[in-house]
Amino acid sequence: MKTGLVGFQGGGKSTVFELLTANAPDPAKAHTGQVGQAIVADSRFDGLVEMYRPGKEVPARIELLDTPGLDRRQQDVNPQRLGVIREAQALVQVVGAFGGVDAVEEVARFSEELALADLQIVTSRVSRLEIDATKPRPDREELQAELEALRPMAQALDTQLNFDGIEFTDLQQQLCRSFSLLTIKKRLVLINTAESDAEEDIVAALEADGHRVLVAAVGLELELEALEEADRIEMARELGLSGSCRNELMQAILQTADLITFYTCAEKEVHAWLLRRGSRAVEAADSIHSDLARGFIRAEVTPCDTLLELGSEKEVKAAGLWHVEGKDYVVQDGDELFIRSGV
Repeated sequence: MKTGLVGFQGGGKSTVFELLTANAPDPAKAHTGQVGQAIVADSRFDGLVEMYRPGKEVPARIELLDTPGLDRRQQDVNPQRLGVIREAQALVQVVGAFGGVDAVEEVARFSEELALADLQIVTSRVSRLEIDATKPRPDREELQAELEALRPMAQALDTQLNFDGIEFTDLQQQLCRSFSLLTIKKRLVLINTAESDAEEDIVAALEADGHRVLVAAVGLELELEALEEADRIEMARELGLSGSCRNELMQAILQTADLITFYTCAEKEVHAWLLRRGSRAVEAADSIHSDLARGFIRAEVTPCDTLLELGSEKEVKAAGLWHVEGKDYVVQDGDELFIRSGV
């Protein structure tokens, strides 16, 4: 589950990366991108650990990629810099709302950069197909169908810089996935401020354009993280900070990437897992281990909140508040699963 931290140079991407992963940016990776793991704060997971007292506890983690910042003056280098995030499931655009930056214009310009990078990929494929689809070859019909599917996509990117108004066919959806197009990736806009708030009209304007927006003073929070707990609490109180923007940001990333959390619990290990919303029980089993999915028999499901409220699996079963499901059961956020497998 990889999320790309993206944006123009000077926005504070690397500060966000350090805040979330506790890893300082490596200057040697400034042009290639740096990968780190960010632990998801989760009160339900903490409650399960307290209940089971396991020998091992494994919280959910998100893989973050701090990407090279885009150049505002040399646009020709930006498609290559954006190429490193094509496999990311979601994007967090970090916009530094200081130094006279117009956040609304910056977000619009970044959208343009995504579209131009995608246009380069799509038009290159169209040019290749216009040659190959005319040759007598066994897959000629398939190539012609792909060409006809890509042409309107290329036109949309060229004229309007997005796919608004296009109802994708199954083939076009497949092509979007195969090319890992950036334009269709879900994006969170993080307004990185010097203080603890931002102009409400900026947020309203971005939300009106359909963006998910979060405001945070990332640099300030990183400074607070370096303080002793008592000093940190006192400083946060003086600055009027009611909570950690780190936790809020992590939850926003999960929502943007459309991820849910499920749990597996035992005295040996309590483990939190991330899963794409809408996934089936057999897919959850596969994320744990491929053998569990291959020999899937059933999933025993308990809502985590119910388990925490009643205090034990025994009490949950006595109350009849657990259920047995087949492989096509759609896993819900907060489910605790026990997978029965024949392998």
